[in-house]
Amino acid sequence: MIDFDALEQANAPVNAFSDFDRSATFGEGPLAGMTIGVKANIAVAGMPWHAGLAAFKNRLAERDADTVALLRQAGAAIIGVLNMEEGALGAKSNNPHFGPVQNPHRLGYSPGGSSGGSGAAVAAGLCDAALGTDTMGSVRIPASHCGVYGFKPATASVSQEGLEPADLSLDAIGPLARDLDVLEEVARVISDFGDDPLEGTGATLDRHGVDLHPEVARSFAAARAALPVPPASVALTHPQSRIRFAGFIGVSRAMAAHLRGVATSDKLAKLLGYGPRRSLADWAEDRAILARTRAEVLALVAEHGFLILPTVPNPPFPHSDPEPPAQADFTCLANIAGLPAISIPAGWTADGLPIGVQLVGNAGAESSLFALARQLDENLRAYRPPSQGA
Repeated sequence: MIDFDALEQANAPVNAFSDFDRSATFGEGPLAGMTIGVKANIAVAGMPWHAGLAAFKNRLAERDADTVALLRQAGAAIIGVLNMEEGALGAKSNNPHFGPVQNPHRLGYSPGGSSGGSGAAVAAGLCDAALGTDTMGSVRIPASHCGVYGFKPATASVSQEGLEPADLSLDAIGPLARDLDVLEEVARVISDFGDDPLEGTGATLDRHGVDLHPEVARSFAAARAALPVPPASVALTHPQSRIRFAGFIGVSRAMAAHLRGVATSDKLAKLLGYGPRRSLADWAEDRAILARTRAEVLALVAEHGFLILPTVPNPPFPHSDPEPPAQADFTCLANIAGLPAISIPAGWTADGLPIGVQLVGNAGAESSLFALARQLDENLRAYRPPSQGA
């Protein structure tokens, strides 16, 4: 029996769920007894499918997205839909139509985005796991900021049917959870897993212009030291900020075309304007940068087995602060290359805010990537629930 009255009360301070499904029940299967929330840009039959957009506020999904249907078939209870960044473009989750999502570790702070409701709901204990979407890091960024675990499947390994897209060339539906066992259980249900070995001792990128917050740098150094063998240091041709910007332009162009004629906030309208205004020559350069980066990341992972990277260059920040533009500088690389990636808790700031680290592996080596993440997690032991509760 699911106590929805208690869930409504616990949700109020964090605003993670926008709607609960009080008819939700458990089924039979490997996920029996598990409660799962779903980001509002993924269709849940009979529930609002608003994608954080006011124009879609009253739109109800006619049927489940493929990923949601698989979770139901596995016995999970889909208990509601989750608040998110408007249109899934941004990494703050301060939604002008559905209200800001609060970080359970510190109210008034961003949980990251665009799957901020997914990260906050899991961290606050409102559900056992949640589905989010990851276009440039939107599962792993909230996993880092909310101190939980997040998995972006390889792009080709998970269905996008029933997803209100941002950019289908980059999008991937992925889960978040409070431990790696649950994360892997859900990931195996919704995405294809391979058992190829991770052959190599890993690599990390020269920062190449990305300024790490000192406490993120400290936590990342500890994560690197926790690996059995120090990872190699490698570099990409283009600065990561330039790669991230090229990715953003692609997302802006794709979303502007998809949402043509749909009313949005002024902020989202501004973001959607960047891509279409880009000159053909500049857009050609952006595409060349993305193609080169994809090839380089694939080659590096093939050579070294995996990449270990900070998840986000900065710790969580107040909603009242501007969104740091570099938040996706590290996470975007897995999307551009179409590779699976896992974010795990790596440490804490002196004043108690979570920091994450991510592992990027080969498609087809998902089992090995989870095994490596579990080994690193056992060494770091950085997960802790929110002290204030929610």
